[in-house]
Amino acid sequence: MSRKGLLALAALTAIVAPVFAGAAAQAAVTDDSAFRVLVFGKTTAFRHDSIPAGEAAIQKLGQENGFAVDVTEDAAQFTDENLAKYQTVVFMSTTGDPLGQPEQKAAFERYIENGGGFAGVHAAGDSGYNWAWYGGLVGAYFRNHPAQQNATVKMIGQGAASNRGLPNRWNRFDEWYNYRTNPRDAGVRVLATLDETSYNPGSGAMGDHPIAWCHNYDGGRAWYTGMGHTKEAYSDPLFLKHLLGGIKMTAGATNFPCDPDGE
Repeated sequence: MSRKGLLALAALTAIVAPVFAGAAAQAAVTDDSAFRVLVFGKTTAFRHDSIPAGEAAIQKLGQENGFAVDVTEDAAQFTDENLAKYQTVVFMSTTGDPLGQPEQKAAFERYIENGGGFAGVHAAGDSGYNWAWYGGLVGAYFRNHPAQQNATVKMIGQGAASNRGLPNRWNRFDEWYNYRTNPRDAGVRVLATLDETSYNPGSGAMGDHPIAWCHNYDGGRAWYTGMGHTKEAYSDPLFLKHLLGGIKMTAGATNFPCDPDGE
């Protein structure tokens, strides 16, 4: 090749190489960020007006933290093929019987058995009362709640991503659920409890009162928080840290320290 040809080839390489390098870098970023979340907000009983705010907040968290988010209230999306796209599914204050068909329930059970993730928010504990498997997944069913008020949440274990960066004693306003059973009895790792001396728990006082927990369940990863009733929760930076951590934990994007005997 002539000297002129060599110079032309070098110039072309100088132009093309950065393009390919940029494409490779973009591919790496895409691959690193490629986990996908399904946010499910269907209700067949009481409907929280904070559901749209919660869905929008998770979409924004996805944009800011490099994961994809799909939002649906269509239970027909609970099929083996569709659920296989997602690393975790968020039940955003679902109530009643949001998966009304046996085949939808069966598909979600298989998804968890195959290593999928579940993050339940607030009224996810007010769902699936006639579905014992789901009761085991969420960890405890809702019983009742007093008036909304401030209370102190005691965070247990900063090693869990959903606790990281939060105060050990976190005073916040919410609707505080009492549960029919103590989720500790289901073998969960409790991540936060309520200080019942800091508020009036009403007729459902539990004494030992877990409000957030996680566990390995039937092959998959499950995390639940009883917080998140109000619209304002989804613009609270501390609550968003809590929620983001739970999503990452169940998606397998960070550690999952959910042995019931863990520290």
